[in-house]
Order: sequence, then C-alpha cells, then structure tokens
Amino acid sequence: MKNTENDFKGIIDRHGTNSLKWDYFDDDLPMWVADMDFKVAPAIQNAIQKRASHPIYGYTIVPDELFEAYINWWDKRYDLKMSKEDMLYSIGVMPSISSMIRCLTDVGDEILIQTPVYHVFFYVIEDNNRKVLENQLIYENGGYRIDFDDLDEKLSKVKLMILCNPHNPIGKIWSSEELDKIEKLCKKHDVVLISDEIHCDLTDPHVKYNPFKSSDNVIRCLSPSKSFNIAGFQSSIVQTTNSELLEKIKTQMHIDNSDSCNVFAATAVISAYGDSEDWLEELREELYKNKHIVKDYLAEELSIVKLVDCDATYLLWLDCSALNVPSNVLSGFLRTNQGLFLSAGIDFGENGDNFLRMNIACPQELLEDGLRRLKMGVIALNTIKGW
Repeated sequence: MKNTENDFKGIIDRHGTNSLKWDYFDDDLPMWVADMDFKVAPAIQNAIQKRASHPIYGYTIVPDELFEAYINWWDKRYDLKMSKEDMLYSIGVMPSISSMIRCLTDVGDEILIQTPVYHVFFYVIEDNNRKVLENQLIYENGGYRIDFDDLDEKLSKVKLMILCNPHNPIGKIWSSEELDKIEKLCKKHDVVLISDEIHCDLTDPHVKYNPFKSSDNVIRCLSPSKSFNIAGFQSSIVQTTNSELLEKIKTQMHIDNSDSCNVFAATAVISAYGDSEDWLEELREELYKNKHIVKDYLAEELSIVKLVDCDATYLLWLDCSALNVPSNVLSGFLRTNQGLFLSAGIDFGENGDNFLRMNIACPQELLEDGLRRLKMGVIALNTIKGW
C-alpha cells in the first residue's frame, strides 16, 4: 500500500534556496544536474526537523548507527555482507575518489575510465595532475557494451581504474559476468578498481542491481544521496576488504579533511536507510513511469531523437545523431531558444557528442513541459537549417 504522505506530483518552488539546479540559471527549465525535484521522504524531513529543534549545532562525530545503517541496507537489499572495519566515512563520493587518486597513483600517471562517463571523472583526474585514459564503450543496436580487448590492453598501462555502476550517463547496470571479467582483468594487471555505485538503488522496478562482491582489489564508493535526494548533506562511505588500501585512504582523507561529518548528515543517512524504503520503492515506480512517458513521446512526436536503452538512474541518454549538430551547439540552442537546459553529450567524452543527457526526476507536469520544449527546439533548429 502506498504511503499517502509520499508526494511525487506536487511542484515545489526551489527558487531562493541557493539551489544549484534552480538558482544558478534563473530562467531555464533545468533538466541537467542530477538532483530530484521530488519532496524528500517524510521520515527524513521529520528526523532533520527534530535534530534542528536542538539549539546547538556543534562539531559532530560519526555514530556507529550510520555504519550499521549501511550494513543492514546492503545485507537486506543486495545480500552483501559488510563490516564497520571495512568502511570509512567521507563527505562525498567525488572527494573520496580525489583522495584515492592522490594516495594510489603518482603525478603524471594515467587513470582508466570508460567513456561516455560522468564528466567529473575527467576533472578529478586532471585536477590532480593525472591523465585520462579512455576505454570507450561500444554503442550498437541502441545500447552499449564494453570493449574488453581494448580494456585488457589499456589496463597494462595504469595503476587505477574508475568504474561507474550503474553507469552515468547511459543508465546501464553491468552484469555479474561483466563485473567478474573486469575484476579479473584488473587483478591480471595489478590494478586497483574504484567502483562508484552512487546510483545503485535507482533501478527500474523488478530490475536487480549487481554489486561487486568482496575483493581485495575493489574499493566501493557508496551513498544514499542520489537515491533519497539528500546530496546537500554531503555524506558517503568508502568500503573495501583490503585493510592495507583502507589505511592508505584513511590517511589521505584525513590529510584532505574529507572525513568529517556535518551536524545533519548522519541523521539523514540513518533515516533514509532505516525508515524510508517505502518512499524509495514508490520513487522507482514514478521514475519508471516518467521514462515511459519520454519513450512514448519521442516515438510519437519526435522520432528523430532516440532513447538509449537503460535500466537504472533517472538520467536518460538521448541519441540525437540524426540531427547532425554538435551536442554543445544543440544544448546551447535549446537553452537560448526554449529555455531548456540539458547536458551536452560532449561533456561525458568525445564519443558522447551525438547525445544529450536529460534528468527526468521531476513531477510529470515539468517533464511534459521539458519534452514540449525539446520538440519545439528541434523544430526551430530544423527551420533554421532548412532540412
């Protein structure tokens, strides 16, 4: 039975809240950055309000209950056993990855990523004076697969690989067989594998997520921030069964000051994993409905744009190759002509240049508005180009 407190229909005005999504560009319909326009789970809001009612907001420790919340969640949902001794607290997945790059590689080293991929992977590698080495995913028949021959060859050149699972922006869950093959290749070449699993809970209903099982060369980055729309609390964990790696990461995170807990973070995490599972299940149903709204709309109203097959995340990867326009030009035109802000595919790697990324984690009314703007923008572009 659905909880009547869970509201996925109402439109919340986020202007004036210092929202990156809504206040950074006042006049756009923002469907770019990966946060949701749904009300947070009632249990989380109630827990935060209760903590906020205490009149002191001092320095905060990371309570055991936070680690227990992770342990129970992963055991219950994914049959994956974890222990507190294998976990480190961090202010976020990307700060964690940044610290790991510094302590597990040297300046000038290449780090392997699979493109098209989350654009911040490029920044965190290059800002740490390392180099990006791409294992480009193969796009065929409306979906993506891994080029394992290329991966095998390139792993011989690196110490570190960063995997995204589910993969942002293509929304693909890597199979257990694919993960096993990746892990074995990394072991063959003595490569440490970082697995960013921040979108893991956001699969289509009845679709199973495949996590990495415990392995001494795999480091998993976990957080409820995407699943429960609490990214502003800046909270995550790093998990690995390799105690030597964990100690190196712990030292580096302490140097980087990325291991502290803000006053509300633990409360939000504990409430998310402990009291908000029903909200998450309803959210997954809503996202699935939204995905099919997009799929049907494109088929009926804008068939020149194709939806890439996906089974996870609320980020859709739109194949716009038939428009024959660079993605940054197309994205810019949609903003100036229609006030629709989508992410340009080129941001995710050169092999993403025929695509746009669209965030559909919003009430249906906003989604339909975005689709209309997309259609009108393509029509306007068509008129200008004289197709």
